[in-house]
Amino acid sequence: MHHATAGQFYRVCVLRVSHVLRLLRNLAADSMNTIGSTDLIAARWSPAPYTPASTKPDLPRRMKIRFTFFASYVAPLLAALAATVSLNALAASDCSQFSPDGRAPVVANAKMRVSTQQLCYSDFAVLHSGVTHGPLWSAEHLTAEHMDDARDNTRTNRFFVDKKLAPGDGATLSDYKKSGYDRGHMSPAGDRWDKKGMAESFSLANVVPQNPSNNRRIWSRIEQSVRRLVEQSGDAYVVTGPLFSGRQLQTIGDSRVLVPTQLYKVVYLPGRDLAFAVVVDNTPTNEYTIKTVRELEAMSGLQFPGIPDTLKDQRIGGLKGV
Repeated sequence: MHHATAGQFYRVCVLRVSHVLRLLRNLAADSMNTIGSTDLIAARWSPAPYTPASTKPDLPRRMKIRFTFFASYVAPLLAALAATVSLNALAASDCSQFSPDGRAPVVANAKMRVSTQQLCYSDFAVLHSGVTHGPLWSAEHLTAEHMDDARDNTRTNRFFVDKKLAPGDGATLSDYKKSGYDRGHMSPAGDRWDKKGMAESFSLANVVPQNPSNNRRIWSRIEQSVRRLVEQSGDAYVVTGPLFSGRQLQTIGDSRVLVPTQLYKVVYLPGRDLAFAVVVDNTPTNEYTIKTVRELEAMSGLQFPGIPDTLKDQRIGGLKGV
């Protein structure tokens, strides 16, 4: 089930709701004295004078009218809405394969949840923020086979605005022009193993303003090191995103895209029962910090429920080759 299909069905349900409301208004105007339990609705919607309860017809007739109204209008509406909920739930589950046990990262900080939207691409998923105008996290499930195929995949470099985002929520191409920052991938282009995934990785919903030296040096080496771990371990779940600390954050462009103060990467290797996090300042640095997953949760306002709690306090010595 795709998002477009669920969206189309939702619009049908909205039309059904509007239709039922029109019927309610008409029915209220014509039959205010006969609906009984809908007298309050009738009094609100109808310009006709309200009739006292003492003039209502007998109970059997009122019950019959109620049943007819429910069977004809309310029941189909409820069925349509229930179907919409099912479709939306199914659409949301399209992203589950990118997180361990299908449990995606959770935004624990209520302020960060404002204007968020999950985007499912062919081989990674993003939680986008209309406040930061970029991703809060980008999740991918990588295998050794994927990494082997990614070596021969051609980089496209065609950045684009994702039209699934609400107007004003996302960054624009002009925001980055002459900003002094790279469009830094969260799920890397170098991890993409087919043409579709490569093209999708250049969505501006998957990038943040990143210091150019950082992006092309230390961060690139970290990405390469994670790919080597995937090849050695068989598979890995990786979540990458920005961190924003301090009261005065820099922005770029007319959209006021927030510039991260740091970047993080959470790596979970289920075959080795190993999980850790890497944090790098968004500056021209050559240094990185290894964190436990629990420490990263405290720093980021995110939780990673798919990673076993028993692994969240692990701390590795460092990344080979970085």
